Amino acid sequence: MMALRHILSDSLAPLVDLIYPPRCPLCGGGTAQQGGLCSACWSELEVPGEPACSKCQRPFAGAQMGEDAICAPCMADPPIHAGIAAGTLYNDASRKLVLAFKHGHRIALAPMLARLIMARLARYEGDWVIVPVPLHRWRLWRRGFNQAALLAREIAKSRGDRLLLDGLQRVRATPSLGGLGRKERAKALNGAITITPRARKYIEGRNIILVDDVFTSGATSTACVKALKRAGARNVVIACFARVMDEAKGLKAASSTPSGQKEAPETMEVPGAT
Repeated sequence: MMALRHILSDSLAPLVDLIYPPRCPLCGGGTAQQGGLCSACWSELEVPGEPACSKCQRPFAGAQMGEDAICAPCMADPPIHAGIAAGTLYNDASRKLVLAFKHGHRIALAPMLARLIMARLARYEGDWVIVPVPLHRWRLWRRGFNQAALLAREIAKSRGDRLLLDGLQRVRATPSLGGLGRKERAKALNGAITITPRARKYIEGRNIILVDDVFTSGATSTACVKALKRAGARNVVIACFARVMDEAKGLKAASSTPSGQKEAPETMEVPGAT
């Protein structure tokens, strides 16, 4: 069945390209195939550099470090997660892709964004359970989809891992986290994210890949990791498309949103979407 699907997809590709010529989602220029960026826009994306901390992905400036090296902050205050796998650093190019994907409803971008995440997950071999960061039901209803769930579906399909779309639930709506300090963010999320009862048997004793589109302060992912660990998860790795990391060289400052407001990536809004 899968082979037939690929054959049909390949045979129809020329017709699709004729009716809908491949265009770069960032600049609108022509591309070689559907779902990709032009070479100029590809060059605008930044990926986390190496060597870097195996826990938080913070870069070691020019140092020769081993693959499992851990930075001083993580040694002083060990994170509860087992690592962060970010496909790109958050800059103007990745920000535009996130806006188009999440707020512009360009859900066809999911496979491409997921492939960039997958490149950073190669080191995590074996059996893992893929769990997306949840949206509250009211936000899910307004948006129409959970962007993290779309990415998680693509990652699970590529890796052959179990997908647990409803592993986590956001039981109450949370306020905007923009402008809040670390303690205030944690307080706002306290008790907001829990395990769904039916998912517990798939989480206990398992390794989990927690998927989101953007990683900023880590407040939301920390709340998710805590819930997963309380349910008995062995290890939790955080996977995201874009990560805000001021320590990384070449990271560009995010510009204002189309509405003219400067906001943290977790709380970005565009007119008509939340």
